[in-house]
Amino acid sequence: MRRLLAIVLLALALRAQAAPLDDFDLKGFGSLPVVHEGRRKPLDTLARSSLLLLRGKQTVRHEDRTISAIEWFLDVVARPSLADLYPTFRIDDQEVLDSLGLGSRKGRYFSFHDIGPGLAELERQGSRGESIEVTKRTRFERAAANLYQRVIVYYRLRNTFAIAGEKTLAEELQELAKAAEPVVKKNTKRSGSKAADPHADHAHPDSAAARWDFLVQTGIFLPLPPADQNSPDMWKTIGAGLKDAAEGQAAHPALAGYAQMFDAWHARDPFAFSRAMGGYESWLRQHQPKVTSKAVYECYFNAAAPFYWGMVLYVIATLLVFYAWLMGSKQSLTWAWRVALAAFVLHTTGLLFRMVIEGRPPVTNLYSSAIFVGWVAVALGLILERRFSGGLGSVACGVVGFSTLIIAHHLNLQGDTMEMMRAVLDSNFWLATHVVTITIGYGACFLAAFFAHIFILRGRFTRSLDRHTMLTLTRMTYGVLCFALLFSVVGTVLGGIWADQSWGRFWGWDPKENGALLIVLWIAIILHARWGGFIRERGLMILAIFGGVVTSLSWFGVNMLGIGLHSYGFMDKAFFSLMAFIAAETVVAVIGMSALADWKSAKAFQVK
Repeated sequence: MRRLLAIVLLALALRAQAAPLDDFDLKGFGSLPVVHEGRRKPLDTLARSSLLLLRGKQTVRHEDRTISAIEWFLDVVARPSLADLYPTFRIDDQEVLDSLGLGSRKGRYFSFHDIGPGLAELERQGSRGESIEVTKRTRFERAAANLYQRVIVYYRLRNTFAIAGEKTLAEELQELAKAAEPVVKKNTKRSGSKAADPHADHAHPDSAAARWDFLVQTGIFLPLPPADQNSPDMWKTIGAGLKDAAEGQAAHPALAGYAQMFDAWHARDPFAFSRAMGGYESWLRQHQPKVTSKAVYECYFNAAAPFYWGMVLYVIATLLVFYAWLMGSKQSLTWAWRVALAAFVLHTTGLLFRMVIEGRPPVTNLYSSAIFVGWVAVALGLILERRFSGGLGSVACGVVGFSTLIIAHHLNLQGDTMEMMRAVLDSNFWLATHVVTITIGYGACFLAAFFAHIFILRGRFTRSLDRHTMLTLTRMTYGVLCFALLFSVVGTVLGGIWADQSWGRFWGWDPKENGALLIVLWIAIILHARWGGFIRERGLMILAIFGGVVTSLSWFGVNMLGIGLHSYGFMDKAFFSLMAFIAAETVVAVIGMSALADWKSAKAFQVK
């Protein structure tokens, strides 16, 4: 499976950025594994997620040159004085800019050098903002706290391998070697052995020890893997590696490898860079083969960007359907379905590859749930298009697929989306049943809501909603709602079983549990109202739209309440986006409630 996915993604990776003119092997460097936030990942992923967090993009523009994430990362750790000049930080809040003395500057991207004079004020305002409860912060306090946290991330990155502005890693190793010489001679004289006594008095100066302690505390990730692949949790910081070497242990091969790579990068020597990296890679393949190969696969995934290209194809599929409707082209409808299918293949490839990398089911956090919700909706849309034709299923694939991937993209700005899971969630069996099942229900609810949008907007503002299309949309929406009810009920029950196994109770009226129950009850109300004749086609569609609102609140809203076992923290941007979505859905529902005489397709509702 891994090889098959790697082949597919390697083909897509041809779009990746070309190597620089000086032929540095940046792809090879990016595939070197490290541990960050509890997860083993390649440096490429660390660089991309860090730059996304700081800047909102995976590239930096500086002096009319586009710098890739891994180039930016190398400059941050090896040439920090240069990296400090890159416009790395995106700052949108004018009040924050004024407090930093940057209010008169144009643009919204600023460098660490630009922020430098106002760092003391930023630290004061950021610390103050962090001391206030998230939901009670003002806009300025939120923005200041957010920028302060991003500056800390950047500061820790530039001080992971060596203290910026002081000794480089190579110089630290040289000082360590000089300091170790008298210790080796002294211990050899005492014991008659060439091996240094690890309990002997340290010969390195106190200033060096202080620097290494600083690197231990500041290092934001762990670049030194254990020599034994059976000890996966023994990764260390650079500071810890230097301290171990000072105490008489053999210096970790990565120390010399990274030092030589950084010196070669600073000297713009690609041959020395490749030679140093090749030596370290050989050691990794011998001592950490599984971690190394997995990091390479993840680099393929990053370069291929299947979700990005899936978004592009979803947009093309949507435009083809609109063209077909305007021009009456059946061939365009056929091509729209094919393009949507191609986008679905990319969507599926990305989803499967994430599962292989994580070794987990497809839904583990909000980001992956957005990917999976879209995947479910697109799969149903493709099936419905083959059953009913007319472009309704294809346009649903395009719009819902694109929308959910855009949501996932914005969630991606918060950092690594494959982070380690909470212990209570770290159960493949229950994630594969409860979470995946109920997320399928989410996708079906949003698909039904989208069909309702087509029904109401076409019927109210155009004459294109004939009776056949109206009845087709009604059958499709009704069928999707039945599908959603099945998976929502099963998912909710499985969630209760999971809760009983994890927390010792089947039901605790947790906000997330209440949200799942509300989805079940709302869909049941819609279907019973339809069965009992209380609503007809329009009523079904209006209630389906509010079903999307209820689903969005259960999916995102309850996670931002700050209470309950499923709370993941308040997200101000997501909160305002959620409120905007609910307001827009309410407007569409109100339009659907307008007098039938005002509908341009009112004839479709007349029974002959």
